[in-house]
Amino acid sequence: MPTIIYHNPRCSKSRQTLQLLAEHGVEAQVINYLDTPPSHAELERILQLLGLEPRELMRHKEAEYTSQRLDDPALTRDALIDAMVQHPRLIERPIVIRGKQAIIGRPPEKVLEIL
Repeated sequence: MPTIIYHNPRCSKSRQTLQLLAEHGVEAQVINYLDTPPSHAELERILQLLGLEPRELMRHKEAEYTSQRLDDPALTRDALIDAMVQHPRLIERPIVIRGKQAIIGRPPEKVLEIL
């Protein structure tokens, strides 16, 4: 079954998740999302698979969250997703997609739920 990981190599949790996948014999397609951000449509699909709203996938402590005023409740779903496309550091990591399931690897062992 194809497995994708949205990965940030500088993030220890992301590296641990990638290692955990390998230890379980899962060869994942690695997408360094900071270099290749997901499109708006891809983020919509990821959110649907995760069962989350855009703000739930955002890293609220990133400078971009504050500077873009993303805590404004008047912002639309599309505006929040567009912000993640433009500022991929806002996207929580790592995200693992396997078939029609997805999970955020925090802690890394959570990915075992979809293997």
